[in-house]
Amino acid sequence: LLQNVRIDPSSIAFGMWKDIPVPFYLSVHFFEVLNPQEILQGAKPVVRQRGPYVYREFRHKTNITFHDNGTVSFLEYRNLFFRPELSLGSEDDYIVVPNILLMGAAVMMENLPNFVKLLLSGALAGLKQEAFMNRTVGELMWGYEDPLIDTLNMLVPGLIPFKGKFGLFVEFNNSHSGLFTVNTGMQDISRVHMVDSWNGLRKVKYWRTNECNMINGTSGEMWPPFMSPTSLEFYSPDACRSMKLVYEQSGEFAGVPTYRFVAPKTLFANGTDYPPNEGFCPCLQSGVQNVSSCRFNAPMFLSHPHFYNADPFLVNAVDGLHPSKEQHALFLDVHPMTGIPMNCSIKLQLNLYIKQVPGIIQTGKTKPVVLPLLWFAESGSIEGSVLNQFYTNLVLLPSMLEYLQYIFLGLSIPLIITAAVLMATSK
Repeated sequence: LLQNVRIDPSSIAFGMWKDIPVPFYLSVHFFEVLNPQEILQGAKPVVRQRGPYVYREFRHKTNITFHDNGTVSFLEYRNLFFRPELSLGSEDDYIVVPNILLMGAAVMMENLPNFVKLLLSGALAGLKQEAFMNRTVGELMWGYEDPLIDTLNMLVPGLIPFKGKFGLFVEFNNSHSGLFTVNTGMQDISRVHMVDSWNGLRKVKYWRTNECNMINGTSGEMWPPFMSPTSLEFYSPDACRSMKLVYEQSGEFAGVPTYRFVAPKTLFANGTDYPPNEGFCPCLQSGVQNVSSCRFNAPMFLSHPHFYNADPFLVNAVDGLHPSKEQHALFLDVHPMTGIPMNCSIKLQLNLYIKQVPGIIQTGKTKPVVLPLLWFAESGSIEGSVLNQFYTNLVLLPSMLEYLQYIFLGLSIPLIITAAVLMATSK
C-alpha cells in the first residue's frame, strides 16, 4: 500500500496522479438579473438561476521534475469542452448581468478625486455603457471585446492590469494554476502530496496575517494515507488561500469505505464571528470572503452557492435565492487508507459588491449589496476500469493480506503449543 500511493513512476497511483483519468465536470449556473432598472432606483435585486452549463474538464501534468530532497514540481493544465447534452441551455443564451467592469471599477474609484470620476462618467456615456448588460454565456465565460477596458487603462492606468478580452473564465481554460512543488512520500509517507511550495512561495502575500497567508495541506488532489476522521487541508490558487474541510461521516462509494469531509461554517465567517479569519478582512457579514486583494482590487467576494451557511442578511438582500445543503454544500469522499478521493463536488459562488458611487451617474441610486454573479461545481468520481483497478489493488488485496495474516497467526498458535509440548515430553 505504501509503495503504491507514493509519487513514484513505479507506483499504481502515479498514473492517476499524472493524468487524472477521473471524468471531471464543471457545471456553471448564472444568476440572471430580472429588474436591472429598478435596482438603479434603489430596489432589491431579483435574480433567477440559469443553467447549468456543463463542461467536460481534462487535467494533465507537465514539467514534472523530481528533486533530491524528496519533492516533485509540476504544472497542471486544465482544458474545458462544452457538453450541450448535459446542459440546460447553450453558450448562445443571452443573460442580463451587472456590467462587471463598470460597476466594479466604480467601487474601485470611489475615493479618487471627483474630476476623475466625472471624466469616467462622461466617457461611459460616450461609450453608451450601462450598469447592466445583456451578454451570451459564451461571452461571459470566455471573453468579449469592450472599449471600456482601453478607456479605464487610459484614464486610470493600473486600475485593471489586463488588456484584450474580459471574461470570467478566460484564465481558467487551457491554462495552469501555478507551479506546485509537493512531497513525493519517498522519504516520509506521512508527507506525500503535501505542498512544499507554490510558485516558489511557502506563503502568499494577499492577506493581513501570517496564518491566513500560509500555504497548507496538499494541492487538492490526494492526501497522505491512513487518514484520521478529523480534517483535511488544501491550497486553492483559485481562492488564493488554504482551505480546511472537516470530517462529517463515514460511508461507502462503490464498495470502497470513505470519509466525507465538508466545509465548516467558519470557512467564510468574518473576523468578528471567527477571529482567525480576521486576516481575510476587510469583511462584510459572515458567509462571504473578500477576495479583492488577489483579484486586482475588484470588489469580488467568494461564498457558498445561494449564500448557503451565510448570514441571513445576505440571502434576504436578494430575491430568488434558495440555499440548501443538498444542492449547495461542497464535499469530498476520500478513501482513508490511501488518501485518494473517490467522489467530490467542490461548489463556490462568485459575487460582485455593487453600490451607488457619487460622481458616476451610471450607478444610479443602487443600494450596497453583494450580488451573486454565478456559482459553479467541479465534480468527479472514480468509475469504470479505474475503479476496478483501485478496488483490486488498493482495497481488496490489502484486505486479503490482512485477513491471511490473522489466518497464519491463528495457525501458528497450535504449532507453537505442539512444539512446546513435544520439547517438554522429550525432556
